[in-house]
Amino acid sequence: MANVVVTIRIMPTSPDVDLGVIEEEAKKKIREFTGIDEFRTSIEPIAFGLKALMITFLSPEEKGDTEPLEKELEGIEGVESIQVVDVRRAVG
Repeated sequence: MANVVVTIRIMPTSPDVDLGVIEEEAKKKIREFTGIDEFRTSIEPIAFGLKALMITFLSPEEKGDTEPLEKELEGIEGVESIQVVDVRRAVG
């Protein structure tokens, strides 16, 4: 089977939350879920100093739904919400 490219948006509970700590914990949970260690991260300004953490990663297509991973990520301290913003099949 192929891989899929998934992009998620992680919203912190406040502008004061350290996104670096959230990023490291999220990468650990994504690595455990996918078994793949390839990520691209970026910070997206939202409003009034609030920023979201965007993480794009590969996941085996046979894993199916990302809902179990989303629930794991929501459990990280300082995380307000998780949103899958894009899923597409990897080509190549």
